Amino acid sequence: MTQTATHGESTEITCQFDDNGLLQVLFGPANANLDRIEERLGVSLNAIGNTVVITGPETEAKEAEAALDTLYRRAKKNHDITFGEIDAVVRMKGAQVTGESGGEDLTIRTRKRHVIPRSGTQATYVRAMRDHELVFGMGPAGTGKTYMAVAQAVSMKVAGKVDRLILSRPAVEAGERLGFLPGDMREKIDPYLRPLYDALYDMMPGDQVVKELEAGTIEVAPLAFMRGRTLSNAFIILDEAQNTTPTQMKMFLTRLGENSRMVITGDLSQVDLPLGAKSGLKDALEVLEEQPGIGTVHFSHRDVVRHDLVTRIVHAYDQRDRVGPAQPQNHDRKR
Repeated sequence: MTQTATHGESTEITCQFDDNGLLQVLFGPANANLDRIEERLGVSLNAIGNTVVITGPETEAKEAEAALDTLYRRAKKNHDITFGEIDAVVRMKGAQVTGESGGEDLTIRTRKRHVIPRSGTQATYVRAMRDHELVFGMGPAGTGKTYMAVAQAVSMKVAGKVDRLILSRPAVEAGERLGFLPGDMREKIDPYLRPLYDALYDMMPGDQVVKELEAGTIEVAPLAFMRGRTLSNAFIILDEAQNTTPTQMKMFLTRLGENSRMVITGDLSQVDLPLGAKSGLKDALEVLEEQPGIGTVHFSHRDVVRHDLVTRIVHAYDQRDRVGPAQPQNHDRKR
């Protein structure tokens, strides 16, 4: 139950919650969760018993009300309320961070966790992966491109919609430098693939990951290992695709077989190819721009769901890249 009153330019909204047992989860230790909402929205939240009084500008006060309502519903479902969840709720203006949007369930269900969109762009990404056989997800680090793709892949395998998962990355150092690394070929390559393993272990029990890797129903391999294959009944992910050449990208795209899904992720601002070499990701986006049936999702710094400082770092670099590098100043004086 809520009550709203307006006093000049300030709005006061009183929210009442019916389950006192959930308030400790909702409010957080020493009301830390309420403090987080205050910080994010510039409003005042005052907890009195089972009510919270929100005071601030009308728009922000209503967003705080929606955020509290969403978080309370999550607490009812025994979900922990973390700062990350709070930031996601605020970022989406409190709307449907429970995984539902207009009655549409966008929750990705895996063995170990349920993954929900934490930004509007992530929600678009989930829809694209659900509705298209080929999806490009581009944007900066920390936006969930790879993590959510792995979650969707595991979810489809759990549901029996695909038989195997194939996760790949280009090993950009796969020439001379790789040869100088110690160990056999797998030990040389594994460091490049570690982020994909990390995401897998987040979605599945460790013993199951090991078992399926040994059985070949999950495969984590460098891009070069994809050549000459047709990948059917599989969910295929190519990560760090900005570091492919156009030839490599064409090779990978043409591996798509019957009843398969393919997601290609990358960040065109982080190309590690030799100077002057064209990125296969950029080339593919240009070539396939007009082709139907392909989902293309662009993330920005606003979608970064890591530490606040990461968001500011990405934004600062984006601004610098738009303006261009600073020009050296000429301090010579005419005489």
